[in-house]
Amino acid sequence: MRLPFILLFIFFSTSSTFLQRVLVSHKVTGEPLASVLVGSRSMNVKLWTDSLGYADISVFRKATDISFEYLGFKSSVYSYQDIIGMQGRVELTPDEFLLDQVVISATKWKQSSGNVPVKIVTISPGDVQLQNPQTSADLLGVSGKVFIQKSQQGGGSPMIRGFAANRLIYTVDGVRMNNAIFRGGNIQNVINLDPFALENVEVVMGPGSVLYGSDAIGGVMSFETLRPLFSSGEKTLVRGTAVTRYSSANNEKTCHADIRLGRNKWASVSSVSYWDFGHLRQGRIGPEEYIKNVYPVWENTSDIIVTQKDPLLQIPSAYQQWNLMHKLSYRPSEFLEMTYGFHLSQTSDYGRYDRHNRFIENLPRYAEWDYGPQKWQMHHLALDHKGNNALYTQASLRGAYQIFEESRVERTLNSSLRSANVENVDAFSLNVDFFKKIDDKKSVYYGSEMVFNHIESKGLLTDIIDVVSVTGPARYPDASWASFGAYVQYQWQISPKVNVQSGLRFNKIGLDASFENNRNFYDFPFSSAVIDNGAWSGSVGGVYRPGESWIVRTHVGTAFRAPNVDDIGKVFDSEPNAVTVPNPQLRPEYAYNMDLGLTRIIGEKLKIDFTVYYTLLQNAMVRRSFRLNGQDSIIYEGVLSRVQAIQNAASARVYGGELGLEWKLPAGFIWTSDLNFQEGTEEMDSGEKSPSRHAAPIFGISRIKYQKKNYSIEINAAYQGSRSHNQLAIEERAKTEIYAKDKNGDNYVPAWYTLNFKSNIRVGKMWLLGLGLENITDIRYRPYSSGLSGAGRNFVLSVRWDY
Repeated sequence: MRLPFILLFIFFSTSSTFLQRVLVSHKVTGEPLASVLVGSRSMNVKLWTDSLGYADISVFRKATDISFEYLGFKSSVYSYQDIIGMQGRVELTPDEFLLDQVVISATKWKQSSGNVPVKIVTISPGDVQLQNPQTSADLLGVSGKVFIQKSQQGGGSPMIRGFAANRLIYTVDGVRMNNAIFRGGNIQNVINLDPFALENVEVVMGPGSVLYGSDAIGGVMSFETLRPLFSSGEKTLVRGTAVTRYSSANNEKTCHADIRLGRNKWASVSSVSYWDFGHLRQGRIGPEEYIKNVYPVWENTSDIIVTQKDPLLQIPSAYQQWNLMHKLSYRPSEFLEMTYGFHLSQTSDYGRYDRHNRFIENLPRYAEWDYGPQKWQMHHLALDHKGNNALYTQASLRGAYQIFEESRVERTLNSSLRSANVENVDAFSLNVDFFKKIDDKKSVYYGSEMVFNHIESKGLLTDIIDVVSVTGPARYPDASWASFGAYVQYQWQISPKVNVQSGLRFNKIGLDASFENNRNFYDFPFSSAVIDNGAWSGSVGGVYRPGESWIVRTHVGTAFRAPNVDDIGKVFDSEPNAVTVPNPQLRPEYAYNMDLGLTRIIGEKLKIDFTVYYTLLQNAMVRRSFRLNGQDSIIYEGVLSRVQAIQNAASARVYGGELGLEWKLPAGFIWTSDLNFQEGTEEMDSGEKSPSRHAAPIFGISRIKYQKKNYSIEINAAYQGSRSHNQLAIEERAKTEIYAKDKNGDNYVPAWYTLNFKSNIRVGKMWLLGLGLENITDIRYRPYSSGLSGAGRNFVLSVRWDY
């Protein structure tokens, strides 16, 4: 008789264990879901799952209506006994057609996208795993909503709504990454970020100066890196990931590892990644102008021209990179959390391929044109407090110190004189942000930001035969740049159908530059430059929900960009036979934007997301003809060059539309498509209208996807429209090294498309195998404004281990 009682005791003990905690997970992928709302209306009790997906539900012992709600998933309701029968595990089904999702970048605090009047694009970790991008620039590109330009393999410059470079904002864990030498041309800083170490990526489409200050004209890219996970029990939490990947088109060899350790009050995460990319092979079928089958080599005190064995290789384009990240968090109570973060990124030297593709009389213009190691380091301290007092509901303090190093090395063919420039930027920032929930319908977001940059720029001239070095001309003046801003944003849910958001910001910007480091090389009529500007920005927008299946958004806003050190002080060859010189007379440029968006779900089978926008940029800082000491041309690097400078000399207009479609097909297949159209014009000195340089041709991605619990399969087509010679920006038309030739022998942009296969297969609980075949038809293509062709047919294999 004792055995049945023992079995009953074991059964009820086990049941009691299940009653204490429930694990909530993703039904398709099996991943645990954090911050799921668990509640019971009959008991008027609410709680949330922890970072590992667990929640203690012992308080619901007598409940028959325990609900599980999570944005982006279908809600589920169970009784306490139901959960016992499911062995304490609840699986939530994702809702493929989302009208709402959790976003952060719109207000710097978590909220539903359904309350936000601007369009926000999110890239999930699941998307990253399936698409398997090589760099963070590629990660943005595979979204189908951000256009990526490349002048070399070690790079990637995003274009959003006709704007790029220093007219876009990059933030990392809430810290502004833009510095005072971000240039108006294409920039490569996004590759400093490790795609393996990103937990969430959001892109705000359109102006964001109210929250983010200067530069947020075309959009804001917000990157959140891996967070430490706290343990929910007494045992130490241990989680880890290891990834290795190989790609055939550039002989890529990549490895990554991260580990998370967590206790109740302490938690940490460490991550390390290494990439080794060989020269990139372009496709076999396409324009002959993209093939450069020779390259110079220095041998025995002279340059010789070598003919490539494989003419499809783009030499030089190889490079290496490694990244390191560590975060340590301390949570003394449920109301306060402190985190220290450290990021380090460094590349090897890498060739700027478009400059290596510049020829004079059938010979390369340069024997060397390389970027030196690109280095980035950030120390970051964050304090987050839940106060629920008269001043704030939540508060955040973020202080950061960043170190940037960039360098450029160039040497003319058959010259022994090598020129090098090295730039160092120390960037300090402090952000204080508050969220105050006034009542169930009204909220206020407010805060301030202080930024200080110190810039040192050096030049070096070296005779590589005698190995003798002397001081050379610097790219920038030695300078300091500072900004202080304060903002307030108000959100009001007028009714269940109408939500309004408005905001205002004031910024004070100062710049102090000294040109003494270049007085021995250039006869400037000035020795310093001082800028002291103020700028206002504001926005107002609304969200209207006529019914449960659709949303209408509209937004009107202003944005600004203050002159930085790159604008007022650089000296460089902007285009063949032209040189850009400093101009200390610059003022801020202002953008005025309006957009209208509609999202509609039809019959639970089709989702349409459509946005149109218009942006006017006034007092635009653009490169124009200039006079230096009364001269319109000077000798630069031994060549008579037209003098140019950045000036407030134009107005620009950009307009366009973004269309997204999702369609549920039979048998569990889903078809999605993203299409982006943008046109822009810029006013020239003569009054002539020129197409905008950073307004990309029509582009997008269409996909057919099938997903089950243990595997995901996708076939997609990425594509871009053409641009005729007359549709190119005037400054782009002479760049022979970038573009193909039309039937008249003029530069133009051909249309192209690629077909790609992606798949993930889960083997057991810990292994994930990624297989991909990109550019299946081996097309030779080059994205608009890029100096480097995309990869030819490319086989990708990755193996991921999760513990």
